[in-house]
Amino acid sequence: MIYSILINSVAIFITAYLLDGVKVKGYLTALGVAVLLAVINAFLRPFIIWITLPLTILTLGLFVLVINALMLMLADAIVEGFEIKNFSWALIFSILLAIVNGLLVWIF
Repeated sequence: MIYSILINSVAIFITAYLLDGVKVKGYLTALGVAVLLAVINAFLRPFIIWITLPLTILTLGLFVLVINALMLMLADAIVEGFEIKNFSWALIFSILLAIVNGLLVWIF
C-alpha cells in the first residue's frame, strides 16, 4: 500500500508538471493528494460507482472517467497547494494520471 501511494504521488507530480491546468506546490503536496485519493477511492468511490451503475453500464464504462475526475476535484477542494482549473482539466488529468501511473508501476 505504501509503495502504491509513493508511485501514485510521483505520477501526480509528473502529470501536474505536464499539464498547464493542474498545479502542485511540491512533492509533499503530491504525496498528500495521493494519500487522500487512496482514502477517497477506498471509502467513497465504491458507493458512488454503485449509485451510478446504470449510467456506467449505459455508457459502457466511460462514466467511470467522470467519477475519477470528480474524485480529483474533491481532492482539489481539500488539499491546499493542489489546484485544478476546471472539470475538463480534471478529466484530462485523470486519464493522463492513469497512463503515467501504469508506466511507473511497469518500470518499478
